[in-house]
Amino acid sequence: MVLAPVSPASGYDAANWVDPFIGTAGTGHTFPAACVPFGMVKAGPDTGTGDWEHCSGYQFGDREIIGFSQTHLSGTGCPDMGDVSILPLGAGMGCKEAKVAFDKESEQASPGYYAVTLSDGTRCEITATARCAFYRFTFARPGVRMLVNLPSGIGNLPRESWGGVRMREAKVRDDGESGICGTYLRDGWATGRRVGFAIRFSRNWKTLRREEVEHEGEPPRLIADFEVPSGEELLVKIALSGTGAENAERNLGAEIHGWDFEGTRRSARAKWNELLSRVEIDGTDCEKQNFYTALYHLFLHPDDISDYGERPFYSTFSTWDTFRAAHPLYTILVPERVPDMVDSLLRQGELTGYLPIWPLGGVETQCMVGTHSVPIIVDWFLKERELKPVEAKSPDRIAYWERAFAQIKETLTNRHESRLKERWDLYDRLGYYPFDIIKGEGVSRTMECAYDDWCAGVMARELGHGEDADFFFARSRNWRNVFDPALGLVRGKDSQGRWREPYDPYRIGQGAYTENDFTEGNAFQYVWHVMHDPEGLMEAMGGREKFVQRLDALFEEPEVVEGAGFDADVTGLIGQYVHGNEPSHHVIYFYTLAGHPEKTARRIREVFGRFYSPQPDGLCGNEDCGQMSAWYVFSALGFYPFNPCGGEYVLGAPQVSKAVLKLSDGKRFTISADDPNGKPPEGVSIRHSQIMHGGELHFQYK
Repeated sequence: MVLAPVSPASGYDAANWVDPFIGTAGTGHTFPAACVPFGMVKAGPDTGTGDWEHCSGYQFGDREIIGFSQTHLSGTGCPDMGDVSILPLGAGMGCKEAKVAFDKESEQASPGYYAVTLSDGTRCEITATARCAFYRFTFARPGVRMLVNLPSGIGNLPRESWGGVRMREAKVRDDGESGICGTYLRDGWATGRRVGFAIRFSRNWKTLRREEVEHEGEPPRLIADFEVPSGEELLVKIALSGTGAENAERNLGAEIHGWDFEGTRRSARAKWNELLSRVEIDGTDCEKQNFYTALYHLFLHPDDISDYGERPFYSTFSTWDTFRAAHPLYTILVPERVPDMVDSLLRQGELTGYLPIWPLGGVETQCMVGTHSVPIIVDWFLKERELKPVEAKSPDRIAYWERAFAQIKETLTNRHESRLKERWDLYDRLGYYPFDIIKGEGVSRTMECAYDDWCAGVMARELGHGEDADFFFARSRNWRNVFDPALGLVRGKDSQGRWREPYDPYRIGQGAYTENDFTEGNAFQYVWHVMHDPEGLMEAMGGREKFVQRLDALFEEPEVVEGAGFDADVTGLIGQYVHGNEPSHHVIYFYTLAGHPEKTARRIREVFGRFYSPQPDGLCGNEDCGQMSAWYVFSALGFYPFNPCGGEYVLGAPQVSKAVLKLSDGKRFTISADDPNGKPPEGVSIRHSQIMHGGELHFQYK
């Protein structure tokens, strides 16, 4: 396995430091597919599709490829996507259970490019545009068979395990020469996701046949045979659309006009370099590889699933993860995209009747707890007002934000029959989710909802809705209803106000329908989930001195995980601090707020040293659509959005000696440090506007 460097025509080649194989082993669940930033298409190899280890379709240690599919998820804990798989086979080779061995040392990956040599000598290369994949196959032997495996998909389970049809309402046609197109509906993690596709080969096929479908309505497997002399190429272009085959064909014609593979590859890399080079850092080769790969992972999602020429519509929002740091980082590095991201969340909410929780491919999955599209929306509302106060208060923008707040209020107060995890009547009556009625995740749901309520209260206050602000601010204090002051931890409570007994603070909760109180965590992790009220939590724990003692103790607890039955999401432990999962990500920065920035600095350095390395298993947990990487980028720069809504960043300890952020309008924000391992400077935070107006943040250690 090697990287695939390409020299840029000019400028800073940040893409040269990206290693797409980082996180592809262990629990990182990343992939080495070819794509452009925020693109719909992410085309690459699948080495497995039916288990948790293959949520992205790829594991670095595998040695067989079952197909090259056009969509993938980066770092999620649920499998899906893997649309429109193709695989070159030797002449006469069977197709239904096809797998092809490959030469591991031949694998190459870089931003916008993937390549591998199969065991029969076939060289497979892939590049991409936003909506299209472009393949170049060079064959060592004459006679080529191409499998177009439309029923395949990541997360596909046996029919008897699923209990229903995975793909349905398929309509597939060919032009009799070199083109295939079609549309089907996919039922997976996201149920009812529409996939339109168009395939075009550079040569006419000799024969094309369809295998009979196993279940009515499924798309078929197609087998195309080509006469390709050894040493020559077969090029394949594949376009996707979330609306149907006709728009997929239109996307193909708009984005890839001819058969210039190298030109498309150069264009993809240029798109990556334009974003990656918005940050230039000084550091070692290892530091640059970690940093720019983290930026690369940050820019993979969300996906713009609109058709060519249409208004952008983003999906694949892992909001439970990404609201914490990824979305605040977008507001700094790609602010031109954020309005469309926010607008996409609001438009998705109009489709479902409530704001998104975890939308995938334009379909709401209702995965995880809370409604963390709310802090994403409110954060941008506040930052727009801070940076552009005149424009933000124009009649059009006020009307826009009033409509947005109406959606937030509707989502957080009214019952929606199709929504599975919220019971506002119960929540408002008791002030928490009781474990005898809500069987799973009651404490986590209470605390996550309290944070969303605080964000809603801030927006209501800014818009002049005093009564609504009072309501949401009052509900934002509900975390206190599950905080047991006798233990200094959060704890399940029943509808009669009785604490859960027996009580095991180490017990991990997993899932909404089992007897537990937490979401991918336990009492030790969730007690700190009060980003909107750190002073209140300090007071509840007995004051700052006792608070810091409790925080110290968190990192000294036994590194045990108990009672989940499935604990793969609870990884990267330092005591009971869990860096491999998102609820812990802000916790280290509590030290700075409590007056001990030197402890923040020490723990940041420990996390960097233990849990991020430029290796396939270099991530300690699921990458989660950019959140694990966003923590790294922010912390390397020396500040972090402890409260991810509102534009205040808590200072930490930069892990690079110098970084330059290239901002809009030609502005620069420079971060420098005398010694990243020295004593942190005085000061607690920096504002978003201070960064975006340009300037310098210098850490002068004493």
